[in-house]
Amino acid sequence: MDVLDLGLRRVVVPTAVGPIVVRAGRSSGSPVATVLLHGAAGSWRTWMPMIAASDDLRLPLSDVIALDLPGWGETPGPVPDPADLAVAVAAVARALGYPRWRIIGHSLGGVVALDVAARFPRETVAVGVISPSGAGARTVTRRPLAGAIRLPWLAGMVVAMRVLRLLGPLAGPLLRLLRRTGALRALARPLFRHPGSVDRAVTDALATEIRPTAFLAAVRLSRHHDDGVWRRILCPVRSVRGEHDVFVAASDARAWARLMRDYDDRELADSGHFAHVEQPAATLRALREVWAAHRVPGDGRRRRHGSRTTTI
Repeated sequence: MDVLDLGLRRVVVPTAVGPIVVRAGRSSGSPVATVLLHGAAGSWRTWMPMIAASDDLRLPLSDVIALDLPGWGETPGPVPDPADLAVAVAAVARALGYPRWRIIGHSLGGVVALDVAARFPRETVAVGVISPSGAGARTVTRRPLAGAIRLPWLAGMVVAMRVLRLLGPLAGPLLRLLRRTGALRALARPLFRHPGSVDRAVTDALATEIRPTAFLAAVRLSRHHDDGVWRRILCPVRSVRGEHDVFVAASDARAWARLMRDYDDRELADSGHFAHVEQPAATLRALREVWAAHRVPGDGRRRRHGSRTTTI
């Protein structure tokens, strides 16, 4: 599977934070784009299974804009401030001819997606987040001991990234060695519920997308993130997370429900942090309201779901 198989083309869009490389296409003539934002240690390629699954379900994702965020994939760093990044994401959609968008983000990309919706509430018709990084994740950097108790796997990943950064130029050869020996696949176990069932190309990509400098920069910037800006969001927000996700605190959903007007959280059974890779069809179904959203935000037809969590 490659970019041409999915009906996408590579485009470089200049923005205020530098050039951003995107894969765009599958136009339907709609004025609403489907913006896809990957997480840390990822790239636009993490969305390939879900785009392909949408075709298999005969509900193809259209008007796709899949970004490589600054510092990952083909987009150069440095990692920008979250507010500047949100403005840049909106600029990419507009540059490609879309005045409005639905936006879906995974992990760190989920935070960026919500920031875009908060800063552009009239242009954002819906938000979908997959295992978003919430207050629980930020505890790891704000209060390391409490964070290590709350999310030990995430705390361990931060430590591993610091070690890799200290290794400097030796980090790349080490990661490639781990990939060749199969050890990297084993080390990816915390990310996936069933790593053996995941396409090897996905786990192998970690060897190139594990970028300690970018990862730690994103962690540092997130420490001072103001989640209060999400009160400005007018559109529906739908969240899905793997039942066995070791990087997301269960309490995050309750906190987010208090901030957002129309929020619903669902757990995907038998899945880990990368639900959209392990179970792309189930993830699509869990976020079906995001794909169906076309109305203008703020039209008075919102409802609050509260902190209800449904396992599917």
